[in-house]
Amino acid sequence: MNKIQVMVVDDEPVFRDVLTKRLSRRMLEVSTAANGDEALDSLADREVDVVLLDVKMPGRDGIEICREIKRSHPLVEVIMLTGHADLSDAVTGMRLGAFDYLLKPVDADELVNKIEDAATRRCLQQDKIESWRALGAKVRADSVADG
Repeated sequence: MNKIQVMVVDDEPVFRDVLTKRLSRRMLEVSTAANGDEALDSLADREVDVVLLDVKMPGRDGIEICREIKRSHPLVEVIMLTGHADLSDAVTGMRLGAFDYLLKPVDADELVNKIEDAATRRCLQQDKIESWRALGAKVRADSVADG
């Protein structure tokens, strides 16, 4: 199995660096972005399985970026991270399709488990899409053969 591709999106450089090192040691492939716009630009150029997205960032916040990620990259799983417990943000993020909402500081083992679960869900969704495409192609081929 390929390494899980994770993007850490957080405006705090120290947090990004520490989290990147911790996740890389656990055999995850990690990229980073300092803000939501940088993350969206990066998603256009690279394959990412899971985005770890800070909720409170200057400019466009994590809720707005989550909405955009799920609109333009629906298979990418988003785990929202925040240092400020806000039930409203949690509910909104989950409604937008976020996989989970975790409070900082987050236990590294718990985070890795969530990332693995999110990546598994992404793979299952991709498999379903590929199965439906294959079934559609077979149905079209059968209907052409029947003539």
